[in-house]
Amino acid sequence: MKQVLFIHSAGPQGEQEGSTGLLRYLKDELGSTFQVIAPKMPDPEDPQYARWKQKLKEEIASLEDGSVLVGHSIGGSALFKFLSEEELGKSFAKLITIAAPLWGINADWEIENFTLAEDFISRSSLLPNVVLFHSIGDDIVPFNHMEKYMENIPKATVRQLPGSDHVFQDGLEELVEEIRKV
Repeated sequence: MKQVLFIHSAGPQGEQEGSTGLLRYLKDELGSTFQVIAPKMPDPEDPQYARWKQKLKEEIASLEDGSVLVGHSIGGSALFKFLSEEELGKSFAKLITIAAPLWGINADWEIENFTLAEDFISRSSLLPNVVLFHSIGDDIVPFNHMEKYMENIPKATVRQLPGSDHVFQDGLEELVEEIRKV
């Protein structure tokens, strides 16, 4: 059974909030073929990278080689930062992000502790197969964040989604299809 580590978004994670709908859809659609691991990240309404980093360290250490990493919104940002800074001694089949902000892209998007290291571009070649999902009209994280990731990770597979969805409470069929390719 393949493992999928799902790192949720910031903000409330109660019923019909944050990443809960997307996660439920993912678990339902992947069924028993995949083990979906979705830890509660520390204080999602006030995310601090140092605490998220510690949780990621614990979760990633328990994964098998060949697992899939999925990050929704700030969860994707956290995974990029973690993977670009840590020596893991593991290999992953894929890193998939959905609507991930690129912190530091401009003055409106400054959370210093989630900002990628300056050498991220040179270290991006160490990342696994990367797939980026983003709605063209995302009303929370503008599409120019995706464009900047595309510049920094030229080998990434880009999945531009129509519309303005950011939360995907009703799921994302393309995400399930991408995970099943593993």
